[in-house]
Amino acid sequence: MGNFRRRTSVLTIATLALTLAACTDTRPTADDAAATFADGLSALDVTGSAFSTGSGSAVNAELAAITAALDPLTPSVSVGSVESSAEDQATVQLNHVWDLDEGDADWTYTTTAELSLVDDVWQVAWDPAVAVDGLAVGEVLAVSSTPAARGDILGAEGDVLVTDRPVLRIGIDKTQLEAGQLTTSAQELADLVGVDSAGFTAQVAGAGPEAFVEAIVLRDEDSREVTDEELDDVPGALALPDEIALAPTRRFARELLGSVGQASADMIEKSEGELEAGDITGLSGLQLQHNGQLGGTPGLIISATPSEPADGSAGERTVFLEKDPVAGEPLSLTLDRTLQSLAEDVLQDEPSASSLVAMRPSTGKILTVANGPGSAGLQTALLGQYAPGSTFKVATSLALLREGFTPDSPTQCTEELVVDGRSFNNASTFPAAFLGEIPLLQTFAQSCNTGFIATRDVTSQAELASAAADLGVGIAAPIGIPAFFGSVPEAAEGTAHAASMIGQGEVLVSPLALAVMTASVGAGERVTPTLITSDSDEEATASPSPPGEPSALTADEAETLRTLMAAVVIEGGANLLADVPGEPVLAKTGTAEFGDEDPPRTHAWIVALQGDLAVAVFVEDGDLGSTSGGPLMDAFLRGAAG
Repeated sequence: MGNFRRRTSVLTIATLALTLAACTDTRPTADDAAATFADGLSALDVTGSAFSTGSGSAVNAELAAITAALDPLTPSVSVGSVESSAEDQATVQLNHVWDLDEGDADWTYTTTAELSLVDDVWQVAWDPAVAVDGLAVGEVLAVSSTPAARGDILGAEGDVLVTDRPVLRIGIDKTQLEAGQLTTSAQELADLVGVDSAGFTAQVAGAGPEAFVEAIVLRDEDSREVTDEELDDVPGALALPDEIALAPTRRFARELLGSVGQASADMIEKSEGELEAGDITGLSGLQLQHNGQLGGTPGLIISATPSEPADGSAGERTVFLEKDPVAGEPLSLTLDRTLQSLAEDVLQDEPSASSLVAMRPSTGKILTVANGPGSAGLQTALLGQYAPGSTFKVATSLALLREGFTPDSPTQCTEELVVDGRSFNNASTFPAAFLGEIPLLQTFAQSCNTGFIATRDVTSQAELASAAADLGVGIAAPIGIPAFFGSVPEAAEGTAHAASMIGQGEVLVSPLALAVMTASVGAGERVTPTLITSDSDEEATASPSPPGEPSALTADEAETLRTLMAAVVIEGGANLLADVPGEPVLAKTGTAEFGDEDPPRTHAWIVALQGDLAVAVFVEDGDLGSTSGGPLMDAFLRGAAG
């Protein structure tokens, strides 16, 4: 009996020992090693794995060199299967996925790695083909791209405004010159094409001995200022033909449409790998704002190349992935080519910053966004922030109508009105015959400042701001490019409120904002401006949802405002528009003081309605709205009438 107990006890202890040994077995498995290696490949850092040849850091360095061309991208690597051929041997299948762009097609492939168990450590047999299927020893990845065809920018009725047009890249070909000729030729070419001589000469000197150093890109057309004969006279000068996305003329809607060219160093740095040196991209305007749509997707080739290329021909290369470029999509605008060109012609001789914005009241479509040469490349039409002066009396009149005023309501038009110590006056040309008690119709038609300010107790600043908003002033809309829609303070008292009544003080608008205001009067409801109609550009074509309450503008209110504006043409400061062909013109002039000079300088404004056309004209440093803006409006409307 005692021996039986002893034997049972020994067996129990032996069994327990085996059980404990099984529970505490921490030897690594091939599956664990495979998972660690896959995670390392995903991070491009395999120092957590052991290798049968070389150290982890050495393999890591080789892996970095192999994938450097794809930086900063990393693959997603997962274990497909682990098969053991013996207790100390295993074969691992690894699935690789590179998400190269926003498209659905990724670069995927499967590689195989051999594992062996040495001293309780699973080691990977490293080979470049483990990282990239088909990659040979001594090769690394190379990436090249194929530019995509850029989408056109279209105008009204599908008119092609911006498309690839022929250009000449003019520069110095250093292979055609002796060292002693470089400086002279560079200076001659710089003077000929109008670029900085010292800067271009330095570029030529610093470029490689076989470089072509570009000085300027010119449209290749018969009217170009630099002729072939002039270029032939400059030793080493070369004109390389090319195509660039361009508008019909150099000045056509230039600030709006923007330009296309090589990405700058700053753009490349901010692109997070999307742009590289030499890439063509939108640089400004709509070309920049909608580059994703217009630029398309470049083609992509991933291939193998020697890590240390030998001299001579590179020979055939192994191509792992080839994606064709996807052309950009066109961007459709409401811009009217004929009216835009007309507007630019009208502004051509104005030395000050100026603009002309035209719209269709019935649709809100923006027809022109024109800036004169005095704007010096700035987007005055959309981004300018200026006091509107007496054009704002359209909004002030709407506020008064809501307080019971009619065109016949009497107002007090005095030569001077003092508010809290500040003196307000009328324009120096104000007709004395209209001083005294006059109806609102004449106060508006003759633009009597004191008559409007005298009604300041009738309507509050909040009511004035509300009336302006109902006409679209200060109501933002997504037109696909940055724009300023105006700003009217909701609270103001004393002289600040008095100034707001005549479009001074803190009231600010852009030419676009006043075009919207004028279009709203014409439509009988608040108009939402539209510039982009591309179905593919969802953000730009989404129905605007202006903040705040819906517009309370009624058809009757708009009709009364049109009556007031008609009087400005019939017997007020816009009389020169009375005989413009076509439907009767309705208008309002405006002059806004700015600066600290004595007498102050003035902005000149005029807005007009003619049928289904609303127009705002602005001159930054003008005289009166009637004398500086009036002739420009007259020329535009007569030209539009055709």
